[in-house]
Amino acid sequence: MGIRRHLRKLTALTLSVFPLAAMTYASASAETISIAPSTMRRIGTVDARFQSYNVEMVEVTGGRFWKPYGPTIIDEGGQSNQFAYRSPIDLTDPKLRRLASALGPAYLRVSGTWANATYFADSDNAPSVPPPGFDGVLTRRQWHGVVDFARAVDAKLVTSFAVSAGTRDANGAWNADQARRLIVYTNAIGGRIAAAEFINEPNLAGLGGLPPHYDAGAYGRDMATFRAFITQVDPSIKVLGPGLSGETAAAPDFLAAAGAGFDVFSYHHYDALSERCTGRADPKAALSEERPARTDRALEFQRALRDRFEPGRPIWLTETAEAACGGDRWAPTFRDTFRYLDQLGRLARAGVQVVIHNTLAASDYGLLDETTLTPRPNYWGAVLWRKLMDSTVLDAGVSRDAGLHVYAHCLRDVAGGVAVLAINTDRRSAHALTLPEVSYRYTLDALHLQDTAVRLNGETLALNVRDELPAVDGVSTAAGVVTFAPATITFLAMPAARNATCQ
Repeated sequence: MGIRRHLRKLTALTLSVFPLAAMTYASASAETISIAPSTMRRIGTVDARFQSYNVEMVEVTGGRFWKPYGPTIIDEGGQSNQFAYRSPIDLTDPKLRRLASALGPAYLRVSGTWANATYFADSDNAPSVPPPGFDGVLTRRQWHGVVDFARAVDAKLVTSFAVSAGTRDANGAWNADQARRLIVYTNAIGGRIAAAEFINEPNLAGLGGLPPHYDAGAYGRDMATFRAFITQVDPSIKVLGPGLSGETAAAPDFLAAAGAGFDVFSYHHYDALSERCTGRADPKAALSEERPARTDRALEFQRALRDRFEPGRPIWLTETAEAACGGDRWAPTFRDTFRYLDQLGRLARAGVQVVIHNTLAASDYGLLDETTLTPRPNYWGAVLWRKLMDSTVLDAGVSRDAGLHVYAHCLRDVAGGVAVLAINTDRRSAHALTLPEVSYRYTLDALHLQDTAVRLNGETLALNVRDELPAVDGVSTAAGVVTFAPATITFLAMPAARNATCQ
């Protein structure tokens, strides 16, 4: 049988197993790419908690956060209806703990814009309103719940500290009292803060609770105080920074003023602004080659800063999602899973050590629906990443091709095994790889890209009646040409690859 005919037959077979309703497309190219799992070379490693997530401080305290989309985000008076009040998140919820545990080990980052102005009430009688200079109140009970949750789901804590007017003297200098109280209390109840950004996004003074004219010079002064404080109170805490938002022109000034001394170079990146913040992203561009390339451009910008000011330091992306300000309307759909997994694949390949998704369960970019805790497509993608992709990153030997992105890691918990992630962003054509051995296939697809339900190997993924995760099993696939239908995401597990790097 000629290879073109063989590909057509395999494409038809793939569609019978992974149907894509009412979608027509061209046949797979006759030029298939061969990969050699047994000889893939190691190109790096990532942190064991590489795939992580954020719980916003305002979720812990309760308060106004990005309102999930309804029919409109404009109220009857024509005013923006960006925010909605939410009660404090219930971190004791068995369902939430069960779903978060499936993503462990991870880092749990409790931070965000609201953390900059949150008062820690280090007593059993917390004030009902925040003291002057603060916008929110974090109680002992709430923070104890965070520490307990992290312990229960195998997560290490990452946070930031209050820096608003209530923490500053008459000259605007930062006082470490609030940060000291939080760290001392955390340690006293058997917890530990593994890492901290001093300020959440210090370049956004007007939005983040900082003094209105906060600048690089003020940041440099405060960072000197903060570093001395961490050395004195708990030197085991990794200092992350600068944690700036976006590719700001002011970044060199902030880093120069701060001086060398970050344990980890951290940055925040969103590919776009959501319509809540006047963004105008086109959902049709979500599977384009330009959209994921924004991740590369952002990293190139940040890596140049790291090399200039903190050479050799590891890089963490400590806040990211589909779009800033709660995500776009399609953030909860299968359409965004292409970005989610492609971003993990390309950042791991580029050497970024940790990627923290915003959020676990709040607004439209949450991995879980904030009201029902129903897993969204990105959550199922995260489960598969956690199940299959180890911390050792391999060279897949495939040049990035329009429509097909291929990433490889050692297979988690299988000596010598290899896992491959193949993302077909082409909406019309199938793509293919040739494998020398049997693999176990895990293909994600949906009837429509805008669906909030996703299928694994043709079966819809859902929790059972006890809110437990279903079995997530691969389908045995023979050696030879493996075809990927249009707009699908496939993990391939090859436990018998015998890759010496993965022993």
